[in-house]
Amino acid sequence: MESTGSRPLMICLDIDGTTITHDQVLSPRVRDAVRRVVDAGHHVVMSTGRAVVATMPIVRQLGITTGRAVCSNGAVTVALDPSREEGFEVLEAVTFDPRPALTVIRERWPDGSPVPVVAVEELGVGFKLSAPFPDGELDGRLRVVPWEELMAEPVTRVTIRSPESTSAEFDELIDQIGLHEVSYAVGWSAWLDINPEGVSKGSALEQLRRQLGVQPGDTVAVGDQRNDLEMLRWAARGVAMGNAPDEVKAAADEVTGDVLEDGLADVLDSLTGSTS
Repeated sequence: MESTGSRPLMICLDIDGTTITHDQVLSPRVRDAVRRVVDAGHHVVMSTGRAVVATMPIVRQLGITTGRAVCSNGAVTVALDPSREEGFEVLEAVTFDPRPALTVIRERWPDGSPVPVVAVEELGVGFKLSAPFPDGELDGRLRVVPWEELMAEPVTRVTIRSPESTSAEFDELIDQIGLHEVSYAVGWSAWLDINPEGVSKGSALEQLRRQLGVQPGDTVAVGDQRNDLEMLRWAARGVAMGNAPDEVKAAADEVTGDVLEDGLADVLDSLTGSTS
């Protein structure tokens, strides 16, 4: 897909493994390519599994001050607003009761397997935790609370992490307790996100597309993980990163370079005719 001239595109970008490396590095070439599509008048929407408090530092690094962002795998949509202290306004937050899922985890987790740590998102604040997560994996205010407090009120997301398990071991454990249908592989870690039923990046972006008045054929999405599948299928031009698993590549219309090769910049440059 090339730029549609005066008609703005809706360009939806995953963050980790797509816009930045898993070492949290933003390439100057990618940053400049993002700036060019913003300056060209296109709608750039960061679409991420990150909480909004972890999304905003990347938005600021990219120099984006207005527009929309989809966070928490589609459960939260915000409008960027530089006039607000936090830099955003929550437009929509879809919540669910975490008690059933957390009860399954607590009662069915196999004896002798590494005990997972659990986090529930506090929108715009941080996370409540069953125990500390590995350093640097969560942003915002982090509070260890009693198990009952984790289940006390509706939340936008529940995250389960098993630092002592490999990704394959963790997937097997999730299959055993019956939560595999809601799992998302995030990066390379033993990590699972549970979101409200029917909510995904794709569902949130479709609602946003209608609000922005963008035609279905004027949508582009770039991502690298299983939580990007619905988004890549939704977009008229769905692009998988070269570092994506085969399952994600198969769901995309095309595959670009690895995140370490600035694959995202290649896609964005194709929309503006740039040769960075």
